Amino acid sequence: MAKKFTPTPHDAVFKQFLSEKETAKDFFDIWLPDEIKSLCDLDSLKTESNSFVDSEMKNYQSDILYSVKTEKGQGYLYLLVEHQSTPDRLMAWRLMRYSMAAMQKHLEAGHKALPLVFPVLFYCGEKSPHPYSTDWLDCFSGRDIAEKIYTKPFKLVDVTTLDDGEIMQHKRMALLELIQKHIRRRDMTELLNEIVTLLSYNYYTDNQVITLFNYLLQEGNSKKPIEFITEIAKQSEKHEGALMTIAQQIEEIGIKKGIQQGMQQGKIAEKNEIARQLLKKGVEKEIIKFSTGLSDEELNQLT
Repeated sequence: MAKKFTPTPHDAVFKQFLSEKETAKDFFDIWLPDEIKSLCDLDSLKTESNSFVDSEMKNYQSDILYSVKTEKGQGYLYLLVEHQSTPDRLMAWRLMRYSMAAMQKHLEAGHKALPLVFPVLFYCGEKSPHPYSTDWLDCFSGRDIAEKIYTKPFKLVDVTTLDDGEIMQHKRMALLELIQKHIRRRDMTELLNEIVTLLSYNYYTDNQVITLFNYLLQEGNSKKPIEFITEIAKQSEKHEGALMTIAQQIEEIGIKKGIQQGMQQGKIAEKNEIARQLLKKGVEKEIIKFSTGLSDEELNQLT
C-alpha cells in the first residue's frame, strides 16, 4: 500500500489533533495564562471555519481559530493557535495580522465592537529555543517609536473645535481647514473676508482653488454663488481667471437648466392642450391617458 504524504506534515498532524474539541480544551487549560483562562467558558469552545481567516493568507497559514463564550457577561473571545516548525523573524506580526483578520470577520458578522483575540504560538522547530520575540512591536526597526504610536490613542485633528483665528495661522492648510470646519454650518458668504485674506498669501495653486470651490458649491451653503465667487475673484488677482471660469460655468449651467425647464413646461402645456381638445370631442379618458401619458388626476384638473 502506497504511503500518502502531505507537503506540510508537521502542520497537518497538529491541526488534526487540535481540531478535536476535548484535545483543544486540554491545550488551553495547560497553556492559557490564568487571567485569560478565567474569562473563558472552555465547554463552549468551537472551531471556526477557515473562511473566518484572511483569505489572501490562507495558503500561508497553519493556524486554528476558536471562539469561546466568556464567563462574565455576554460576548465572545477568540483563541488563535499558530503552529510553526520553521522560525520566522516576523512571526509576531503574522499573529497580529491574523488576529486583526479575525476581528474584521467578527465585525462583518454584524457585531458592533471588536472582540478579544488571544494568539498562541506552538513551536516545534529544529532550532531551539524559539529564536525570535513574540512581541509584535519588536518587528519594527524603531521599537521605541512604534510603542509610542501603537500603545496610545491615535492623533486627532478635529477642525470643528478649532478657533478660526488659530486656523488662519495654519499656512497652506488654513483654507482647507476653514472651509471644512464651516461647510455644513454656515453660509459661505460669511467667510468671504477670511477666504480673500488666505488667497492673498499666494499659497495655493489654481487646481487647488478650483477643486476647493467646486467642493464648496457642491456641499456648502451659498444663497448667491455667482456673486460670491465673482467678488472673491475681484479681490484675488492670482486666482481671478480660475474663479471667473467657475462663475461662468455656474451661469451656463443655470441657463441650460432654465432652457430645459422651459422646454419641459412647454411639453406639459402641449400635452394638456391636446388632452383638452380630445375631451371636447368626447374621446374616452383611457384613450387620452394612453396618448398623452397624463394621469386621472391631471385629466380631472383639465375638465
